[in-house]
Amino acid sequence: MSINLDTLSARELQALITQAKKRKTTLAKRKPVAAVRKKVMALIKAEGYTVAELFGAGGSTPRAPAPRKAAARKSTAGSKVAPKYRNPANSAETWSGRGKQPRWLAALTGTGRKLDEFLIK
Repeated sequence: MSINLDTLSARELQALITQAKKRKTTLAKRKPVAAVRKKVMALIKAEGYTVAELFGAGGSTPRAPAPRKAAARKSTAGSKVAPKYRNPANSAETWSGRGKQPRWLAALTGTGRKLDEFLIK
């Protein structure tokens, strides 16, 4: 969050200062994170639980569960796929079968050759 102080009026600056002071006193009243974490871990152990039982596996410190997100479609863009076709004249030129045919393959299939001839076995 970036605030341009040059554009604020005197009233807006005073409101911002008041807000900042309130936030500062709130933060000053809080105990350090390490101390709170130590208390939580002691309480968990005293009750006979493990962190993994209460908060799931994957960490030695308790964390809030991540919010669920809507299932998103995974894009195949940028993912590597094994090549399916190889240029017989230049073995370094391959094609996965996705997207537009490369020029070398289009030229060879344009002369009447079948796509199956270039399959990598």
